[in-house]
Amino acid sequence: MISLTQKERETLLLLFKGIGSYYNANSMSKELGISHVGAQKILKRLSKDGLLISKRIGKSIVYKPKLDDDYVRKLFAFILADEAHNYKRWKEEFKGLSKGDRVIMLFGSAVRNYAKAGDIDIMIVMEEGELNDVKAVIKEKRKMLPKNIHSIELTADDLIGNINDGNKAIIDAIKGAIILYGQDKYVEAIKDVTRL
Repeated sequence: MISLTQKERETLLLLFKGIGSYYNANSMSKELGISHVGAQKILKRLSKDGLLISKRIGKSIVYKPKLDDDYVRKLFAFILADEAHNYKRWKEEFKGLSKGDRVIMLFGSAVRNYAKAGDIDIMIVMEEGELNDVKAVIKEKRKMLPKNIHSIELTADDLIGNINDGNKAIIDAIKGAIILYGQDKYVEAIKDVTRL
């Protein structure tokens, strides 16, 4: 596996989660809090290593993950799983939802600061016919947790449709989401919507 610095990992996560956004060295430097030259070096290295693709738009070069490559998809699934490792409490809380090919995402204010959060936002990407099971698990969790759970239940096709339609609420949720379970399924589901 390729060796990545912390800033390179942050860059990859921003590019992966930034569905509908185009990042160049300038915008990436602002997001990461580093110099333009530093961002440029990171993006060039990641491109050279085959993790990113680039395209010139006007005077700018924009970057996206190279998700048509099996190795890159697996790397992103690992990076997402590694990010979720820091959210052990939530992984444990929502473990009961993680059956089969489901993708479980935690997003919103609970990710940023649980103490100040008004509720717990989760998105579940599931197969057709699993809604009753998902609703039953969430109902039980609502009885145990001190804050209300706000859940969005979608199929993979619904998720892709919302992204392709430019649904701002879904896209914003994804940008800040922690993928608790189903990282590999999530990468597979959205690989075609992150193309240049």
